[in-house]
Amino acid sequence: MKFAQRHAITDVAVLCEDVETSIAFYRDKLGFQLRSRAEGFADFTGAGLTLALWEIDHISRHTGIAATRRPGAHKACIAVQLPTPADVDACYDELSAKGVVFVRPPADYAWNARCCYFTGPDDEVWELYSWRQGGPNAKPE
Repeated sequence: MKFAQRHAITDVAVLCEDVETSIAFYRDKLGFQLRSRAEGFADFTGAGLTLALWEIDHISRHTGIAATRRPGAHKACIAVQLPTPADVDACYDELSAKGVVFVRPPADYAWNARCCYFTGPDDEVWELYSWRQGGPNAKPE
């Protein structure tokens, strides 16, 4: 079965200029409830999938994706949460074999997740991730 038929999109992140301004908009105007907050990042609970905010400079600094800014540029990050870090590696191998070009191989990140990133044809960013031992609130080893 193909990747998109096995793994649901679980998160969509807006790649924003200023996370505090964006938090205020999504919380105060649209009614999302803040779930977690970290440097350059926030995510919310709401109906359906997770909405996240990620400062473009922060994600660029940590992952190597472009921090392109220009009038009319639209940036989004579509995330797929996988069950285990090994699944991240397996999906990386599967999609690489089909010609998907990744920014870099899967790696363990400071937010206690194993992740890898690629971009789609419209410069949207895709993240494949799995929480490491202890989940999203654990301190990485």
